Amino acid sequence: MSLYLTIELLSLIVPLVLSFDKKVAYFRLWKYLLPSIFISALFFIVVDIWFTRLGVWGFNPEYHSGITFSGLPLEELLFFIIIPYCSIFIHYVFIAYFPEKALEKRSTVILTWSLVAFLALISLMNTDRLYTSFYSAYLAILLAFTITLDPELLSKFYLSFLIILIPFFVVNGILTGSFIEGEVVWYHDSEILGLRIFTVPVEDTVYGFSMILTSLLLMNLFRNKLKKE
Repeated sequence: MSLYLTIELLSLIVPLVLSFDKKVAYFRLWKYLLPSIFISALFFIVVDIWFTRLGVWGFNPEYHSGITFSGLPLEELLFFIIIPYCSIFIHYVFIAYFPEKALEKRSTVILTWSLVAFLALISLMNTDRLYTSFYSAYLAILLAFTITLDPELLSKFYLSFLIILIPFFVVNGILTGSFIEGEVVWYHDSEILGLRIFTVPVEDTVYGFSMILTSLLLMNLFRNKLKKE
C-alpha cells in the first residue's frame, strides 16, 4: 500500500468508526454531507488537473499507487472525499460538545469582510503565482457568499477550524516532506509565496479552509431546501 493511501486511510478510521456515536450522530448528516463533498470534489479535482498540467504541483511516484486519472494519482482523487469527511466530522464534534461556542455576529462579520479584503489584495498582488492568486480569490468570493447566506456557519467554523488545523498540519506535513525523504506532493517555487509552516506552504491553509467551507455551505443549503419542501 502506498504511503499516500496509508495516510488517508489512517485519517479516516476514527471519524468513520465514530460516525455512529450517539452524541454527534454524524451518520444522520450523510444525506447532506456526501452529495456536498462530491460536488465540491468535482470543482477541486478539475482545478487540480489544470494545476498539475501547468506544473504548479506534482506527485512523487515513489509514494502513490501509480494508478492515475488525467495525471492525478488515485490517492489524490480520494483526498477530496476523505479529508473533507474527516474535517467536517471534527467540526460537528466541536458543535456537539461545545454548542454555545461561537463568535459573536458582529465579530464574525468584521473578521469575514477583513479576510475578504485581505485575500483579494493578496490575489491581486500575486497574479504571477497561480496557486496563491487563484485560491486567495476563490476564498474571498466564498467568504463573501457565506457571510451573506449563512453567517452562523462561519461563527462556528472559524473556531472549529483551529482544531482541524492540528491533524491538517500532521497530514499535510507528511505529504509535503516532514518526517520522510522527499515529498509526496511537490510545489513549483514560482507558483507559491514561499512561506511555509514547517514544510506546508501557507497557501495550503487557504486551500484547506476553502475545501471544507465549500462542502459545509452546500450541506446547509441542501438541508434548508429540504426543510422547506
